[in-house]
Amino acid sequence: MRILTLTSLFPSSTMPSLGIFIETRMKQLKQRFPDVTVDVVAPVPWFPLTHPRFGDYAKYAAVPKKETRNGFTVHHPRYLVIPVVGMYFTPFFMALTLVAFFLSQKIKQRYDIVDGHYYYPDGVAIALVCKMLRIPFTLTARGTDINLIPEYKPAKKMIQYAIRQSDANLAVCQALANEIDHLQPCDPSAVTLRNGVDLELFRYADLQQQHVLREQLNLPLNQPIAVAVGWLVERKGQHLIVEALVQCPELQLYFIGTGEQQSMLEQRVKALGLERRCHFVGSKPQSELRDWFGAADMSILASSREGWANVLLESMACGTPVVATNIWGTPEIVSTFDAGVLIERTVDDIARGIQRLTNEPRKRHKVRQHAEKFSWDDTCNKLYRVFEQTLSNRSSQQTASPN
Repeated sequence: MRILTLTSLFPSSTMPSLGIFIETRMKQLKQRFPDVTVDVVAPVPWFPLTHPRFGDYAKYAAVPKKETRNGFTVHHPRYLVIPVVGMYFTPFFMALTLVAFFLSQKIKQRYDIVDGHYYYPDGVAIALVCKMLRIPFTLTARGTDINLIPEYKPAKKMIQYAIRQSDANLAVCQALANEIDHLQPCDPSAVTLRNGVDLELFRYADLQQQHVLREQLNLPLNQPIAVAVGWLVERKGQHLIVEALVQCPELQLYFIGTGEQQSMLEQRVKALGLERRCHFVGSKPQSELRDWFGAADMSILASSREGWANVLLESMACGTPVVATNIWGTPEIVSTFDAGVLIERTVDDIARGIQRLTNEPRKRHKVRQHAEKFSWDDTCNKLYRVFEQTLSNRSSQQTASPN
């Protein structure tokens, strides 16, 4: 089976953390099904300048047109983006880029199916192009593409079009699958394909190993430690976690990530006199992130929106329970006592969740056992069957209507 994974959310040499969960899913699929070959098309916004002052646009400008990552050949065609006012034009600019790329690379002859991710703008562009060129395709919902962007009426209509055109609609949690069916009822209904966790990469740390990791990371040995992993943006709720820290006087908190709110957060930490207990350590690759999870007593996620929060499973795989807001796919992850505590997105409730885990610590081996329920085996088996069924259905349709 020849698969072309298509998404703008895919890691690159200049943005290695972007969409790593998509790369992981396809890597896991290849490992389990040797007959599968996967190449990737990851469109990036066109931008002429690479100076760091232009932020992410400069990183996109520095992305090579073609590269190899972890065994995948990745193409990066450019599409036009008009900042601020161009939201509703982006799917069409991306579609134009993809049409030219598909024709120049003879995509229809080289691949059996397009595996698309993120319904807007990517999914809309994929639907336009694949319908025009008569290429079977699937789409996977990841989060804000279904739980936020449809709040904008023109975007909602385009997303509904993509849902209707897709050969199979997939989602990383049941809550998103339900929302797809609500947005645009289709037969068959959307399929839930939860992300798994790499249980070898995110290895278990018992209490003795936790102590060793704290020494290695130069962390306090006898104080409770929490980590909060994610982009430092309003949606992730770090500002609420900082306020909650006031009510948890023993806790040492480490933010892992970077983002536009870092300066504001640092100022608030200083204003509250929390500099000795609240720390910003920047972004970490997964090979280092696992050590931070292993060293911590808990991890905290106070997001307002999440599809399937991979960081929760990664924390649990290391034996570390979580405090997480009760939203979208998160209750499907934090589904037992051992996993941690679900909270509302308020300062007081975050503090309550922290205090509960401090007073009722979970047994680390049981937290790990919970994470082990989320291996990639079931997801990859189901995904392979979806691809097979999609190709079988298309073949039947072509046989019935040869013209």
